[in-house]
Order: sequence, then structure tokens, then C-alpha cells
Amino acid sequence: MTLTFDEYLKPGKRGYLIGIGGVSMSPLAEVLQGEGLVISGSDMQHSANVVHLEGLGIRVNIGHHAENINTGYDFVVRTAAARDDNPEVQAARALGVPVFERTQAWGALMKRYRNALCISGTHGKTTTTSMCTHILMAAEKDPTVMIGGTLPLLHAGHRVGAGDTIVMESCEYYDSFLAFFPTIAVVLDIDADHLDYFADLEAVKASFRKFARLVPPGGTVIANRDDANTMDALKDLDRRVVTFGLTDEADVQAVNIVSRGAQTDFDVLDHGKFFAHLHLQVPGIHNVKNALAAAAAAMTLGVSPTAVTYGLAGFRGANRRFEFKGKYNGADVYDDYAHHPGELKALLDAVEPLGYKRTIVIFQPHTYSRTNALFNDFVEQLKRPDWAILAEIYAARETNTLGISSASLAKEIPGSIFRPTFDEIESILRASVQPGDLVLTVGAGDVYQVGEHLVGKGK
Repeated sequence: MTLTFDEYLKPGKRGYLIGIGGVSMSPLAEVLQGEGLVISGSDMQHSANVVHLEGLGIRVNIGHHAENINTGYDFVVRTAAARDDNPEVQAARALGVPVFERTQAWGALMKRYRNALCISGTHGKTTTTSMCTHILMAAEKDPTVMIGGTLPLLHAGHRVGAGDTIVMESCEYYDSFLAFFPTIAVVLDIDADHLDYFADLEAVKASFRKFARLVPPGGTVIANRDDANTMDALKDLDRRVVTFGLTDEADVQAVNIVSRGAQTDFDVLDHGKFFAHLHLQVPGIHNVKNALAAAAAAMTLGVSPTAVTYGLAGFRGANRRFEFKGKYNGADVYDDYAHHPGELKALLDAVEPLGYKRTIVIFQPHTYSRTNALFNDFVEQLKRPDWAILAEIYAARETNTLGISSASLAKEIPGSIFRPTFDEIESILRASVQPGDLVLTVGAGDVYQVGEHLVGKGK
């Protein structure tokens, strides 16, 4: 018999969370405690999240040690980084204590909420989840929120609310979002990514289709009408589908789009009828589409046009999403999480009309497998800025069995350079950056440190 986490969602049950200080695990601990469970856990280091949990009476061990686990625990939940060789995972299994993934726990918790809004897509999840949070806060829905990045409104990447709505950023990697129970599933776009797990684009599309089918018959799937892969994956889906986009065929459409620098104004139509006028303070047509997805979700939840307008007017981006870091020698320094060619394209499309004299991109590829699989697409996009500086590939979870390096990319990009260390890149920037330049640190790794150090914020 397969155990489900639902069986352990009972007051008095004792749970241990491995990696309890993480961005997804910390709010999970808080929500479980709120359900009456007795929660403790471990993390590798002290952090603001750990201090917060300890203030709530949750005991946190620093370091992962087998002796932390005993038969007094009814279950263990592990963060994605805690693999099978983790000593606490091994100890739990040796003692017969069931070990669950964090997505299984969040999925079970979703069932406690009347509305479970799950934001998926290869690109744009964090921004759109953040936009939905702004709207629901403006509507005074008191939502519980889980975002994959820091949102200035929350001063965190999560929020534990008392309302009947939960909003979750929902990632396809390792099919993790298939453990969720959405009542509203948003599919922003589908692209070939995470090809170290998925065999090809068709496998990615199949995963998103399974995700959409998790929505109950009375629920809603919100889909990008402008994205051919999304529409193909959801073709003939036996669920209510609401589409968004710029095309006339979209149910929720943006019209009268006017961009002024980094700001964009447009009207939102709901099946051809005026719904709201939106003013965005984040640039790019991709953010117009993200806002449309958030507006469509809000409509489905019965949120007023006024709350959508005011919620999005106050949105200035999430952490590491075209985030302004400061100025250096008259140049603006920004950071962005883009780590896929599609995200690079959206970012460059957004900044090219902003009127800078030069755009300098410092790009750090993320994982060897992605760099290898999408090599030509990366080259195509990195030819666009005035100057591309390549940092070495951020390995993340991988080892370099492919023999690939950022130097390989630089050889194919005219005028670009490769430097293996951040110190070398910073020296080049300090000698070269001029007033009127836009300096962009780009990637999902730690390249943001270059910009922070350049403007005097980093260590």
C-alpha cells in the first residue's frame, strides 16, 4: 500500500523537515504547525528563516546528522537537495519512518484550501506568481503564498495567510508539480528545458498535459493562446480552458499597448469586453503576457477589476527579475535570472527599446546539459547585446561529463570574451563601463555578485 501525506495531516502528529530553512520548506513548517502538528527539523546553517521558525517554537538542528532522527517521529519531509545518501534520510528509512518529498506535503495541504492557484510554465513562473500575490493582497484575500524568489511586498518568498486561497509556483522539473492538486492551473508557456530529465520537447509537453488534467472537472486551466506548444499540449483537454494573449482569439486579451521606457500601459478585454486598464512598472511584452495570466486567474477567482489594477500598479518585480542593483560610473546595473534562450530573448526584447548607449551582458550559463542542448540558441541570443562577457558555467547539480565550457560559446559570438573568474570580469567592467551603459548580470547561478560588487553592495 502506498502511503500518502494526507494520513499524517492530523493534529499531534510529529514531523521532521530536512532543510527546514529553505524557501519552500520554511513556510511548509509554519503551515504544518498551524494545522496542529508538532514540527522540528534541520538545516545546514543559521538563517533568517531558521531564526523565524525558532521564534515560533520550532526546534531546528544545525547540520544533518543521523542521530537527529528517532522513532518518535511519525514522518520526515525532505527538501529536493536532500538525496538518498543524506544521513537523516538514511536514518529515517532504517527506523521505518516514512520519508516524503516537499511537493507531496504541499500537495496534501492544497486540499485544505477552497482555491489552489498553481502557476506553471517554462518561463515566467516567479513573476506571475508574484503578480497574483499583489492582486490577491490588494483584494484582501489573505492568501498563503509560495514563490521561488523574494518578493519585496512580502520581504520573503512566502506568506502564510488565513484565507481560503493558496498560490503556488509550480515547477515541472522531475515532474514535481504532478504532486499538486490545483483548482486553477496556469500554463504560461512550454519550451524545451530540463533535458537532463525530459527526453525531448514532447516529453515536456506530456508532463504539462498531466499537470493540467489534475484540475478537477469544476476547475479552470488558464493557457497562453500565443504559445503553440502550450496549445498543442492542451489540445482537446476535457477541462474548462481560459486563454490569454495578444491575439484576437484569446479569451483574455491585451489591447492598446503603449510602452514608455520601462513602463507599459494597456487595456484588458474579457471575451471582447473591457475589464481593466493596467499600468505596469516592469518592461517587456513578456510581462504584459504575465500580467494577462495573472488577470485571468483573478477573474476566475472573482477578484474585482479595481484590485487587479491596483495590485499590478504596485508591482515592481521580484528579486532577480530585472532587479535594479545600482549605478556605476553613470551606468545602470541590473540583474536577471534568465537562464534559457527563450528567457534571454524576452529580456533583450524588453531592454532594447530603453535607449541605453550600450547593453553589456555578463552571462553565466546554468548547467552543462542545458548549455550543450541549447548551444546554438544561446549563441543566437548572445550575439544581440553590444558586448557579451561569458562567465564559466554554473554547475548546480551536475558534473562536466560533456567537456563543455563558456569558452565554447565565446568562440561563436563575435566580440565576446570569456573570463573564468568574477574578479577578472569585474576588472574589465571597471575599466570599460561608461555613462549611459546598461550592465546586465544574467543567469540562475551566482553571477549577481558581479553587479553587487561593482556598485558597492556585495562582499
